[in-house]
Amino acid sequence: MNKNKDVAGEDQSGALMADVARLAGVAISTVSRALANPGRVNEKTRAKINAAARQLGYTPNAMARGLRVGKSNIIMIILPGSLYYGASQVIPQVLQSINKSLIQGGYNLMIANLDRDETSERHILDLAFGGSVRGAIILSSKLPEVDGRSLANSGLPIVSMLLDMSDAGLQSVVTNDREAVRDVAAELIRLGHRRFFYLAGPEGNYHDVERYGGVLEALEAAGLSEDSVHRSGGHLDYQHGFDIGVQAAEDFAELTEKPTAVIATSDDMAISFVSRIQRTGLSIPGDVSVVSFDGSPVCEFCSPPLSTIKQPVEEMGRAAVDLLLDAIGQRQNTAAVRTVIRSSLILRESIAAPKN
Repeated sequence: MNKNKDVAGEDQSGALMADVARLAGVAISTVSRALANPGRVNEKTRAKINAAARQLGYTPNAMARGLRVGKSNIIMIILPGSLYYGASQVIPQVLQSINKSLIQGGYNLMIANLDRDETSERHILDLAFGGSVRGAIILSSKLPEVDGRSLANSGLPIVSMLLDMSDAGLQSVVTNDREAVRDVAAELIRLGHRRFFYLAGPEGNYHDVERYGGVLEALEAAGLSEDSVHRSGGHLDYQHGFDIGVQAAEDFAELTEKPTAVIATSDDMAISFVSRIQRTGLSIPGDVSVVSFDGSPVCEFCSPPLSTIKQPVEEMGRAAVDLLLDAIGQRQNTAAVRTVIRSSLILRESIAAPKN
């Protein structure tokens, strides 16, 4: 009896959400939802989880539990390059969503900035291999790798968000970039547009490949060739979206036969582009229709209000955390999957049929 009491005491002092999940026979993400938002879990499952939590003495004080059992409760979020993202609120919204979900799951967030240099990569790898973090969500297209060490072989559960890295063996949460842009390009074609101007992100970037691919698919479906679209940009990262838009406006001004519809791969690009071409006397959407990608709140307050494809960042953040916590709870590698959460078009006054 005394021995059993001792074992129970150890469980109570170090119970983690993963322990509750195993005892209740459910996924760790289900435990997270049941404890944080009971209404999202059916009554029978919730009862099993509550019973397991009581038996193990589980409490939401994640930091204290982690210190007692020698396990980190910190999840590392790896961001690409500069933390400056212009008017786009995608990254801040992503971080807010991830942080909220992690807190509900009993974990804390730590931001690591991948600056594409050996120092930052080594720092991230030291954290991963040193046991300082329990898992990672990466928003960069490249995994840190220095001196034969790679984040991929660190043993950490890893989820890629915004970028599809399922081919590299990572669970990935993305939106339907290609389909969303294809649909909006098809709508512009339906309105009568036949000449397009595309503001590109960095050439070869996952988002640019997918979004431009959507434009080409819409053109092909309408019997139009790639000659119907003029590309501008492709040399700067998305952090320089305002600069890309300004340069694109200069490129646009030099064209003899002006496109009647503009598709920008970020809101920042569209905002600066519109500002510059309006100075030349062109009107939106009278002379040219404009649509962008991201869904930044500032688009509503532009003149005219900009149509934009809104990324479902809150849902994507929750999905990424759910996948990561499930992987942590299982303590084994799970098959890489690609979770796609659909974006939606917010239609405003920047789109209309062409004059001619």
